[in-house]
Order: sequence, then structure tokens, then C-alpha cells
Amino acid sequence: MNRDAESPAELPTPTWLLVPVLLLGFYWMLGSVPLYDLDEGAFTEATREMLASGNYITPTMDGEPRFDKPVLIYWLQAASVKLLGLSELALRLPSALAATGWLLVLWLFVRRRLDPSTATVAALVMALTLEVSIIAKAATADAVLNLFLALSFFDIYRWYLKPERGTLLRIYLWIGLGFLTKGPVAILFPVLVSLLFFLSERSLKEWLKAIRFPWGWALLLAVVLPWHIAIYLDSGPGFFENFFLGHNLGRFGAAMHGHQGFFGYYLVILPLIMLPFTGWFLRLLPALRQTWADPLDRFLWLWFAAVFVFFSFSGTKLPHYMLYGATPLFVLMARHRKLLANRWLAFVPPVLFFLLLLVLPELVEAAAGWTQGPHQLAMFELGRTLLDTPYRIAVALGLVLVSAIALWRRLPPWQGLVLVGLVQMAVVSGVLVPRVMEVLQGPVKEAALLARALDLPTLAYRTNMPSFSLYRRAITPNRPPSAGDLVFLRVDKLSKLTAQHPDLEQEVVFRRGAVALVEVKRLSKLPAEKFSRK
Repeated sequence: MNRDAESPAELPTPTWLLVPVLLLGFYWMLGSVPLYDLDEGAFTEATREMLASGNYITPTMDGEPRFDKPVLIYWLQAASVKLLGLSELALRLPSALAATGWLLVLWLFVRRRLDPSTATVAALVMALTLEVSIIAKAATADAVLNLFLALSFFDIYRWYLKPERGTLLRIYLWIGLGFLTKGPVAILFPVLVSLLFFLSERSLKEWLKAIRFPWGWALLLAVVLPWHIAIYLDSGPGFFENFFLGHNLGRFGAAMHGHQGFFGYYLVILPLIMLPFTGWFLRLLPALRQTWADPLDRFLWLWFAAVFVFFSFSGTKLPHYMLYGATPLFVLMARHRKLLANRWLAFVPPVLFFLLLLVLPELVEAAAGWTQGPHQLAMFELGRTLLDTPYRIAVALGLVLVSAIALWRRLPPWQGLVLVGLVQMAVVSGVLVPRVMEVLQGPVKEAALLARALDLPTLAYRTNMPSFSLYRRAITPNRPPSAGDLVFLRVDKLSKLTAQHPDLEQEVVFRRGAVALVEVKRLSKLPAEKFSRK
């Protein structure tokens, strides 16, 4: 895989290719795997409770106010469920549609600013990037936020080229809708990046003119204020205290929910989430200086850098945060695709990824050897049975295809990576993700369906898996158990349940993977007397 002496001839990249790739990346297997905890479970259970209660103002989860995010994603999921019924497909569909809009916005902007071929390449890269396809199929707020961020940023650049009132109004509209999706981050990055860009263009007066646009602020407030006023009237200051102070300032200052990471976390995670295009992205970095002079390239680099630097300093770190700055990378990669000539740089990352998937059963086996937690051991045991011969055959076939594409010297490396992206998507979405989710969430869904059928008073004991309530279609309180209750818990909590409630007899009615269902009963008279004599 040495550098080619001559540039291979490019194959045509017609726009129609986007249709099957988009369907594969965003819609295939959309409703085929269980919802994962905590994120999908929390969002979707809050949506279910919103529909059940008829309260479309204050989201709740297991009966308690959920102030983690603003309301728009719950409204979108509720509309989808109203139309299609309560299912994984319905709950994830708003994210897939938002990701489709995100891709279309990208394609239209690049087509107008550059050319149709570059627009198609940028959209293909976006649809086949590992983390994008994951977020597009997740019942969370991130795909919707990325849609509004893309709309905001591309209209900011349009306004820079041609300052028009309508464009400026749209910017404020997108920011307002983004704020209603995930809060201040929808304002922070457009304002910060546009300031840096206009400063680099020595056009601060134009930026100040846009910031001071009263009709824009009126439109933004008209989008944002009604629900914020309504939730204050409905539930008091709780949302403002928890969301703005806790989930925004708190996330930046400290790690929340255990999502901590070292300062260079995103230096490690970014190459992973960009698979299979890691080498393509890395090839852009040496070209930064020569592309900086171009206003569009500079705008795109500033967009990416602002997100990267901000979250590098944040106390809470999650892989999908980098997607807020990934859209400009897709444009830069497509625009400068001919820079990628080194086949080693292009294909070694996806080959290594497939090799990792191939030895995953051995890694699980080794991890089970040093793990002592009962719930972790249970998951590894279940994982052993699911990482079976069909899994190995599928991954091995994928590795062969990726290797063959890497050795196909008549194909330009960037086009080869697009083909690798199709192979990666087929293996990850069709083989890996269903098995991973069966290990992590399959037992939770089974337990919930059984609990629903048993129709006993049910509670959760020291276990936060809100998808259980979603599948049970009922609130699951977290309270001390009483005789006659059905208790949902992680298997490592069984001994604690026994120790804290020695007066209750436990009958395990379901146990699989990391979770169990236990029916608790009052001890019979004779064992109770024996217990009292001890």
C-alpha cells in the first residue's frame, strides 16, 4: 500500500447514491434493537409518561420531574408515537429524520458553494461515519441539535457572503429551536465561531450589526420563552436550577454520571468516531496552513476547533459531543479529497478496527477472567454465547472485503474508504450492534415484559434502567420493597436486598444477563421464629 506513482482515475459519484447509503446509515435496523440505558431509556420513558399524563410541559421520568433537557425532543417523539404507536421505531424515527435533514442541509450548502460532486462526497462521508450513524439511530436529542447547528452555521456563512434580513432571521430561528432542543450550547457555538470568523475577516462591525438585530432576538425569544414560562408556572424554578446550573455549568465544571475523561480524551476518541475515515481526517491537519487563507475553509476550521477546544476543557466528556464540530470536517474532507494519496494512512485504521472486532470474543473471554462484579460476569457470560460462529464469519468476511478494497490500486483512496464505509455499516449495524444490545438491554426488555404480564406492584431497587419502565409501560418507583412486590434490580444488588430486608422471602422469577426480577413475600411463621431466636 505505497503511495501511487499516478493518481488513479475516479469513478463517478452520482447523487442517487445518497439514497441507498442514507437508508443504510440512518434507517436500517432502526427499530430492531432494544433501547439502551441510560440515555435512550430516559428520553423515551419521559415521552411515554408525557403521553400518559397529558402534561406536555414538564417531562417526568418514573413520576419525578426530568429537568435534564428542554422539551422539543419529547414533543417530536410524542408526535411520532401518536402516529405509529409506542415502539423502538417510532421513538427513534425523529432522530433518523433529523439526521436526514442534517445531511440534506449539508448537501445543499456544499452544492451551492462548491459543486455537486463535492456535495455528494461530503454527504456520503457523513452518512457512513461511525458515530453519525449511531446518533442517527438513537432516541436522544443529539441528531436534532446537529440539524439546527448545521442550519445555523451554514446560514451564518451565507449571511457573511450576502447580508440579507431573511437569512439573519433564519439564523435566530435555528438558534431558538436548537436552544429548545438542548439549551445554551445552541447559542454558544454559533456566537463564538461567528465572532472569531468575522474578527479574522476584520468585519467586527458586521458581526455586531447581526448580534444587535432586534427582530432576530424577538423571533428567538418567541420560540424559546413560551415553554420556559409554562414550565416555571407548572413546576416552579426546578428546571432552571437543575438544567442551567446543574446540567450546563455543572457538566463543564465536573464530570456528571461518571462521564469523566482526561484532557486529551478527544485526541483519542476523535479518530475512533470518524471511522472508517480516520486517515482521511488526519491528512487534513498538515494542510491547515495552506487552506487557512480561504474564507470558507477558515470558517469550517474555526467551527471544528471551537467545539474541540471547548469540550476538551469540559469536566464531562462524551464521544458524541464531537459531532457538534464534525459537520465542517465532512466538507473539508470532501473538498480536499485528492490530498489523500497514502494508502497506508487511509486503510490501516479500518483494517485495525475489523481486526479488533474479529478478536472481540477473545477479549471478552479475557475480561471475564479478571472481572469480579456479578453483573459484569453475567454480561460477559451472555456475550460469550452471542459472539458466536456467525459473528466471526461475518466479521472475517468484512475484513476480507476491506483488505481487498485497500489493495485495489486503481481506485482512489477516498473512494475506497467510501466502499469500506458501506462494509463497516453492514457489519456494525447488522452484526455487532444487535449482539451488544442483546447483552446490555435484551434482558431488561424481557424482564419488563414479564413484569407487565405478571401485573404485580413493581419497583426498582438501587437500579437505574428507565427503559424497564418504558417496556413495562408503567412508572417504576424506587422505594423499599414490601410483601407482594415485584423487584427489578441488577444481579449484584441481590445480596444487598437480602441483607437490608431479612424479613422478606425472595423468589427469583427472572434472571438473565445483568438483571433479575424478584418477588418478595413475608417469611412464614417458623422461619421467622428461627430468625428471631438467632
